[in-house]
Parts: sequence; structure tokens; C-alpha cells
Amino acid sequence: MLLSRTQIEEREKATLASYAVLSSVSEGREYPEDEGAKRTCFQRDRDRVIHSKAFRRLKGKTQVFVAHYGDHYRSRLTHSMEVAQISRDLARTLNLNEDLAETIALAHDLGHTPFGHAGQDTMSELMKEFGQGFEHNEQSRRVVELLETKKPNYPGLNLTFEVRDGLIKHRTPFDHPKALDVKMPSLEAQIVNIADEIAYLCHDVDDGLRAGILELADIEHLSICKKALDSIDGSIDRDFLIPAMISRMMRLLISDLENQANDNLEAFGIITAKQVVDSAKPAASFSEPIREDAAKLKAFLYDYFYRSVGVAEYNMKGQEVIRTLFSCFMRDFKLLPEAIRLNPHDSESHILVKDYIAGMTDQFALDLYNKLR
Repeated sequence: MLLSRTQIEEREKATLASYAVLSSVSEGREYPEDEGAKRTCFQRDRDRVIHSKAFRRLKGKTQVFVAHYGDHYRSRLTHSMEVAQISRDLARTLNLNEDLAETIALAHDLGHTPFGHAGQDTMSELMKEFGQGFEHNEQSRRVVELLETKKPNYPGLNLTFEVRDGLIKHRTPFDHPKALDVKMPSLEAQIVNIADEIAYLCHDVDDGLRAGILELADIEHLSICKKALDSIDGSIDRDFLIPAMISRMMRLLISDLENQANDNLEAFGIITAKQVVDSAKPAASFSEPIREDAAKLKAFLYDYFYRSVGVAEYNMKGQEVIRTLFSCFMRDFKLLPEAIRLNPHDSESHILVKDYIAGMTDQFALDLYNKLR
């Protein structure tokens, strides 16, 4: 039997939690469209994100290691896919809208610069010269609202309000969007925020061990790692020990989030989606013990992985590339492609330069740097 959009929407009403966001009551798109007969609005949003140029470019953007460091390290694309997988599973367990959570997760890094968080920090420093800053979540929203093009009669991808709101309110220790001062995001967006943290904590440990920057002896004393290792059969071959540990770490974090979110919803008396966004506290959170465990792991990674010599040298190179490109383009605007120079969206040159550089892959930026310097 083929299901129509209306039938899928009715199934959501009948089966999802009362505080879930329903496709049928979406606040809609900035530019009205016929939603079609088969897919819900959030399904269409997900497909638009996946088919966007910005999403495809994520395969060439650094997570921690630049692309040529090795074949098996995470890129910004694989990170986004891992966040989407965790978010969808969390949404299913909490009986939320899986399509909305998945879409926000897939789109949350569309505006990220090349060269990881070092690139974002450098771009933010450059933009401060113009009285502005740079947050990749705000740039992600700019990508879907303005910079990507789907149809000639409107800018951007024309995504629903709920997806765009989830992007601008995305928050991790690396991102501090101003929009957080207004209202809480949907519960679907909240679980994406923490799924992002779970993903990068676990896969950065994995990548750090694989690169030899971290050793198992360095991290086995950390509480979350120790809990994971203690749950594994001690006779397991070392080649399988680390994957097993990473899997158990993720399981511990995800399970704790599920249980704590469920407890929070009950404690806060949340019954409706409106109560989620009106709440003074996020409903999605870790328990206090696991929050402390995650904070200790995060601090360890900052000190011994992100600031290590093996990572810092690539960060410094990336920062140099972005500064040089920005300076070259601001000094001679004609170096920009004609399509960028004629962009009708902004008259300020530094905004156009920022948009162009933020959209680059690592290798494209490096090649252009070597050509222009």
C-alpha cells in the first residue's frame, strides 16, 4: 500500500508524543509552495539538504584532521552523518519527529569553514574588524536561506521554519548563537545539539587513538572511558578493544540522555511542543554524573588532542590560508569569481568574501592559496 503525505501526517498525530513537532502543524516556509502528495514538509527539507552543493562539499572539510592526513579519519560530512544517525535513533526512542531531527542534524554544519574549528575561529577574528563575528550555525542558516539556490523565484532552499530555527539555535561548546536568548528550540533540535556532542567526543577519541596522538593508557583513567572498558570482556583482542570501547561510550551517553530527557519532561510537566520551547531549561540533557564525565573527557581532548603538535600544525596552516585568502580578496575584489562579485544579496564586500571562503573545501582553499600568495 502506498502512503500519501496526508496519511503519514495522520500517523504522526496518532503515534508521536504530544510534545513532538508534527509535520502537519509546521509554521511553513517563507515562500509558500505546494507540499506535494507523497512527502511531508520535513522529508522534503531533508532531501533538499542532501542534494545541496553545500552538503556535498562537507566531504572535503576538516573535522579535526585535514583530508590528506589519512583515509579513515572523520570529515565534516561523515561527522554530520553520524550526528544524523544518533539524532534519528534518539528521536525514535523518545517518540519525536525523526525526519525533523535528521534534517537539522544533516544541515547543522553546512556553514562550517574549511579547516575545522581553527578555521571558524580565524574567520571570527577577521570579521571582528568589521564589528561582526562568525558562528558556523548562523552561517548554516544563511546557506539554506540565501546562498544555495533551488528555484529562480526565491533565494535559498526555502526550508521550513522548524528546521531553520533548529539550525540557528544549535549550540555546542564551539557555538554560541544569539538566538538562544529568545526561546528554547524544539526537543528535536535539542537532541541534535547533544547528539553532536556525543558524536564528536567519541569519534575524536577514536581518531586520536588511530593517529597515535592518544594512547589507550592516556584515557583509560577517564571515568567515561573506564566505565566503557569495564563493561568489555577483558580477553578481547586489542584490535577490537578500541572499537568496542567507542561503541560502549556512545551507548552510555545515548542511554543516559534518553533516560534523563524522559525524566526532565515529567519533572518539568511538559505535555506540548509549545511547553518545550517556553521552558526555562532544555528538556534534553545528560544526568549530572554523566555531564561531569563528558566535561572531563572534553577537557582532556582540548589539552592533549586538539592542542597537540600533530593537530596544531594543520590548524596553523589552515589559519594562515584563510587569513591570506581574506586579505587577497579584500585587497583586490576582482579576484573573486564574477558570480560572487555580482551577488545581489549583500553590498558589503567583506560579507561576500566571508561567504565565499566559508564555502570552500580544505583542498580548494589550499590550491587557491598556493595560486594567489
